[in-house]
Amino acid sequence: MTIFSLEQINALNHADFTAALGDIFEHSPWVAQAAAAKRPFSTLAALLEAMTDAVRAAPDDKKLALVKAHPDLAGRAARSGALTADSTDEQASVGLDALSEAEFARFHQLNDGYQAKFGIPFIVCVRRHSKDSILSEFERRLAQDKGDAFETALGEIFRIAALRLDQRVTAPVRLPLHGRLSTHVLDVHGGGPGADVPVELWELSRDGDARLLVRTETNQDGRTDKPFIAERPVPIGTYELRFAVAGYFQSHGVTLSEPPFLDVVPIRFAVAEPERHYHVPLLMTPWSYSTYRGS
Repeated sequence: MTIFSLEQINALNHADFTAALGDIFEHSPWVAQAAAAKRPFSTLAALLEAMTDAVRAAPDDKKLALVKAHPDLAGRAARSGALTADSTDEQASVGLDALSEAEFARFHQLNDGYQAKFGIPFIVCVRRHSKDSILSEFERRLAQDKGDAFETALGEIFRIAALRLDQRVTAPVRLPLHGRLSTHVLDVHGGGPGADVPVELWELSRDGDARLLVRTETNQDGRTDKPFIAERPVPIGTYELRFAVAGYFQSHGVTLSEPPFLDVVPIRFAVAEPERHYHVPLLMTPWSYSTYRGS
């Protein structure tokens, strides 16, 4: 994928502009073609607005074709490798490329039910979701009427396009699409930051499965060198941070029972706002711990 600056995008001729951004909206280069006439764009937000305005101004049959151009989630096209590169990456980001046969059958059933009721594919911006929250969205949106389902689909397409555009075009001011998940370990017993504490981030599923997302350790400031999740939305879902605290206290000369009262400290929490900052610190002693949602 070629990355452009906003200045470069503004300087391209009409054909090259369309070629550069023609896949921001799935299989619909006409959106970029329409936006090209409104250059130059002073901000990335203005470019996105021009593209979404082009969709809104399009006749109904063209909007319907845009919606129908999107693939089913975890559908046969995904399994056969027939998706666009963007759609492949997006579905893989939430683990839809690694479903069990039972999960694949569940998605297939929901996709078919949605198509039968509304005549369009179920579209969701998967980078904002976990597998569980996608299934919850399926259930919620199957209760919509046909008009609301179509408007919801367009809204999700605009979210998808915004994230693709933000990855494709750099600008001094980015689109407000990114959340962050971070931590900070404080050793209350020793009176300082907890350095070299192993930490894992797990995504939990309501079916009992857990997916390891990040394994790292804290630095000398008690923080991780980089956030667990950054530069993208934090997917809606349930998570667990697991801090291996016993080894830390043993390495600092603290006498622990055998086995230690606290070995691995789990903090389970949920994310409901993908574009917000979730800071989940750990305040620990060998015998107690606490947390809160920080900023």
